[in-house]
Amino acid sequence: MVNTEKFIANAIEEIKEKSCGKKVVMALSGGVDSSVCAEIARRAIGDRLVPIYVDTGLMRKGETERINMVFSGMNLLTIDAGKEFMDALKGVIDPEKKRKVIGEKFIRIFEREARKTGASYLLQGTIYPDIIESEGGIKSHHNVGGLPYDIDFEGIIEPLIDLYKDEVRDVAKALGLPEEIQRRMPFPGPGLAVRCIGEVTEEKVEVAREANFIVEDEIVEKYKPWQCFAAVIGLGTGVKGDVRLLGWIVAVRAVYSRDAMTADPVELPWDVLNRIASRITAEIPGASRVVYDITPKPPATIEYE
Repeated sequence: MVNTEKFIANAIEEIKEKSCGKKVVMALSGGVDSSVCAEIARRAIGDRLVPIYVDTGLMRKGETERINMVFSGMNLLTIDAGKEFMDALKGVIDPEKKRKVIGEKFIRIFEREARKTGASYLLQGTIYPDIIESEGGIKSHHNVGGLPYDIDFEGIIEPLIDLYKDEVRDVAKALGLPEEIQRRMPFPGPGLAVRCIGEVTEEKVEVAREANFIVEDEIVEKYKPWQCFAAVIGLGTGVKGDVRLLGWIVAVRAVYSRDAMTADPVELPWDVLNRIASRITAEIPGASRVVYDITPKPPATIEYE
């Protein structure tokens, strides 16, 4: 268990020392990790912090609007980069390459904005499981193994790098961040790109986005999973209105976990699963069937890619 007050004090000093009195851009996604980073950095360096939210076009439904509202008091820069990311991902199928393409695109955008604002350092909400999974070869996190070798910053500051997710939540509580941020489910840095198996297309992203919204709507409030989501995993035949359809297969995943290193599936009642399947196939024209993933971690990872 982390001593939150001591950690916050040390993190403030770390950011002050490592930023060397210069401006710092930070990647603000709206999740608990980056939100904690932002609040600590605000206390440490004030106006020298330049928080940036990159709308990749791969975010959850309503995410951009929500983040702009929640962080409106922090002089947040919102970058519309959807076309840039989709162009970069065109033809990319391999999950590792996908993560690296996204990681590099993020860095290039932050470099570009740093030049505009005169910032010299990059602040990230990297946590310990990101390091373990990237260095262990499980998957390259976009902010670790997905980073390019040539980075045009004087340094990268990562004050949360020794913490697990549950410890970050404790720090969020100690900082007085809203309950919604403290308990917010993890969302992958590469966004819906890793919930679209194979090549990322606008159609698949939109199906994943709408299906993800339905899954969260049906599960989060009542069952309080550590994480739940929907992923587009392939094509399958179906029938809608007496017409044969070659549509998308949507996988639903809901797990309980403590630190993301292990996870157990949520045992959802049949009527809940049936309602989710009915809504996805009825509300999303291109969806033909729904499956529920009951695999724990290990052997599976929580996300599909």
